[in-house]
Amino acid sequence: MLACHAVNIIIMLQADKDPSGPPHWRAGTFFTHFRHRLAHTDALPQLALLGIVSGLLTGLVAVAFRLAIEWPLEFFLPAHNSEGFESLPLEVRLLLPLAGTLLIALVMRARSQAERQCGVGHVIERYQQHQAHLPARNAIVQFIAGSLAALSGHSVGREGPAVHLGATCSSLLGQKLGLPNNSLRIMVGCGVAAAIAASFNTPLAGVIFAMEVVLMEYTVTGFIPIILASVSGALVSRVCFGDAPAFAIPALTMGSMLELPFLIFCGIIVGLASSAVLKLHQYIQGLKTLPLSTRLFAAGTLTSLAAAFVPQVMGVGYDTVEAAMLGELSLTLLLTIAATKLLLSTATIALGVPGGSIGPTLVIGACLGGAIGIVGASLSPVDSASSGFYATIGMGAMMAGVLNAPLAALMALLELTYNSAILLPAMLVIVIATITARLTSRLPGLFLIGRNPEHFTSPVFQSLSRAGVTSLMSRNFIAHDPLLPFEQAEALLNQHPEWIVIEDDSDERFILRPSDLAHHLQTMAASDGKHEAIDLLGIPGERWRLHPIHPRSTLQEALMLIREQNGFAVHVTQPTTATHSPVAGIITRDQIDNYYQ
Repeated sequence: MLACHAVNIIIMLQADKDPSGPPHWRAGTFFTHFRHRLAHTDALPQLALLGIVSGLLTGLVAVAFRLAIEWPLEFFLPAHNSEGFESLPLEVRLLLPLAGTLLIALVMRARSQAERQCGVGHVIERYQQHQAHLPARNAIVQFIAGSLAALSGHSVGREGPAVHLGATCSSLLGQKLGLPNNSLRIMVGCGVAAAIAASFNTPLAGVIFAMEVVLMEYTVTGFIPIILASVSGALVSRVCFGDAPAFAIPALTMGSMLELPFLIFCGIIVGLASSAVLKLHQYIQGLKTLPLSTRLFAAGTLTSLAAAFVPQVMGVGYDTVEAAMLGELSLTLLLTIAATKLLLSTATIALGVPGGSIGPTLVIGACLGGAIGIVGASLSPVDSASSGFYATIGMGAMMAGVLNAPLAALMALLELTYNSAILLPAMLVIVIATITARLTSRLPGLFLIGRNPEHFTSPVFQSLSRAGVTSLMSRNFIAHDPLLPFEQAEALLNQHPEWIVIEDDSDERFILRPSDLAHHLQTMAASDGKHEAIDLLGIPGERWRLHPIHPRSTLQEALMLIREQNGFAVHVTQPTTATHSPVAGIITRDQIDNYYQ
């Protein structure tokens, strides 16, 4: 609501520059023009303003979600450490996940199947198949159930829920302002970037993650508002938590160029581990036919058993990541944590616990990379880099392989460590891990498993989704009822309309080319006798039925509607008045084809 008021205030201030008309009319007219400009692909000033507002709003929500987890954990856990699940007694580690699972089950059972959908995968699905309209009820479930999962020690992260909450807040802001769907898609990207930036203190990684994982395209129009949103979200986070990097580690560098073959080996191993995560997630998702309570109870039981023997897998595990990067963990412990976290986190998320997968992915990669570094040091103790170096590289490579987002992982690695010396080896390992994961799993990123991304990643789909119908519609038409008096026909043609819209008492409307009417007039003029009223539905010519479409729709929606109806044209709707037709403009299939060709 604060963001809505901020936008309205700015609009009203801009409207006051026009001295004509009463203030309320000026503000409303400017806002109408503001929304109309957003339907175009070059509405950068308007999108930039919305990006800032979206980033601030998302930053506040992401901070609130993080505090909802950290404050209770700091109060109840030993030493007031929100990551200190390892210090809990055995009986507490056994019972805490089960108690949390019970509460999550109660929250989820109170909602419908549609309202239980949460996480980054849900955001991508709503973005691609529902024009970025995210419902508020799912976000409420995500906030409550996601907090319970993290508080009860489930092996899940907080970044995935933060992305869902940020994207929903930005989408709801756009819906509240009545923005066209093409700009609503950019708003969701702004919310995703700001959420990642606020969660990790990584504004650049937030931008790349939004473009690479959710929007799946790179455009200047998208970059500018998303960058502003990411910066705004990071600023809110830094005000609350400071600007220190996420992990306090010394500068890590590669020992020598002789390590390149071993780095390639590291990339292959991490890529195989990423493939195992993807395949296991796909397999466990096949158990969705089981009742939700059964799946949640299974996840809680697995977490309790794992926490009894390997308590480091409880919670997000960023303390474990930092310990691995500092070289404080043994080879056996690193391999144990990596294997247990891989199995437990993947199963927990696939079984339906509404937590994030980014944080656990970083833990798995850091532990696996640290173990590889220890093995490398034993083989070549002179020129090898530290195990912490390999833990850092493995963290980014695992994120890239699991999410199929190599550039986002590279940027996250740079901003999480503030160490540019790792870029060269990290690029090599990340690329190899991503290729290995794709070749061995034959699966897209984790968030796209079970979905079909081909149709919405096509260039035509992306191009048409960037523009609203009001940016292309033709307003050069004349609406008339089916019976046209002969003496008025010549005057109608003298106005040189592009189309004649035929309206009758029913809801059906048709369009006719003026050339067909002109040809009919010539035929009538050559004949003798009295000329009666012209039936526009009966004269020879091509007529196409108009299918209504909402003015907030995109050109992609218009094309899909034309294809579904096996039609030729749509008309953009507007409120009907005594002097205005419900047809605001006309878009034909030929116009859409010419737009993207």
